[in-house]
Amino acid sequence: MLRLRSVYKCFARGTSYEVNALTGINLKIAEGDFITVIGSNGAGKSTLLNIISGTMLPDKGMIRIDNQDVTKKAEHCRAKYIGRVFQDPLMGTAPSMTIEENLVLSIKRYGRGLRLGLNNKRREFFRNKLAELELGLENMLSKKVALLSGGQRQALTILMATMFDPKLLLLDEHTASLDPGISKKIQAITQEIVKEKKLTTIMVTHNMQEALRLGKRTIMMDRGRIILDISGKERENVTIDYLLKQFAKLRKEEYIEDELVLA
Repeated sequence: MLRLRSVYKCFARGTSYEVNALTGINLKIAEGDFITVIGSNGAGKSTLLNIISGTMLPDKGMIRIDNQDVTKKAEHCRAKYIGRVFQDPLMGTAPSMTIEENLVLSIKRYGRGLRLGLNNKRREFFRNKLAELELGLENMLSKKVALLSGGQRQALTILMATMFDPKLLLLDEHTASLDPGISKKIQAITQEIVKEKKLTTIMVTHNMQEALRLGKRTIMMDRGRIILDISGKERENVTIDYLLKQFAKLRKEEYIEDELVLA
């Protein structure tokens, strides 16, 4: 379903600020898989999602989504394949527009309607979809998105990202900026939608417990590389302590390897 082969991305190449954000990433994800991605700040997690979504293009390598080569395609050309929810609830929606206007834009994004008009049939469709979130948003169609709480806005973003069954759902720490109570609610909404629609999902998180509890497979990144990839029964028995020890061990081994190459 998703395939990355030898993907590289470097920022500020040739300067003192040069950063190898992704170094030879090889990743294959089957349809319906739910993968969690962990790693420290600067590991390349968000860059990976940016490369997949088309926000950034790779320097080298190949990206295929649903058997289509999208390596050189811009973000808007991949929109019909991908739904994405960001960490910041302010992203993913147009704050000056109403809830119903934002939902109309999501229809346009996924190519499900050439006309952006609103009618009673469309409003009823929106109300039914919003009611499934159980946040009362179905009674706020004409309310400006800027007036919503962070949790309400994130829930709306999730609905917009998944309403038309994208091939791939990207979650970039989408509950990290919310308070614990609403974070739990948003995570539950997300899991229900993913399960119901059987969406292929990649979720970036700093929460190791969450990374092991959710999905089917966990990837650990460090300095632009995938250093650990676990799934199945191996993953079932993994603890947070084990992940921390593996991170320290693998990072040390890669550091030594890098030193030998430089030498």
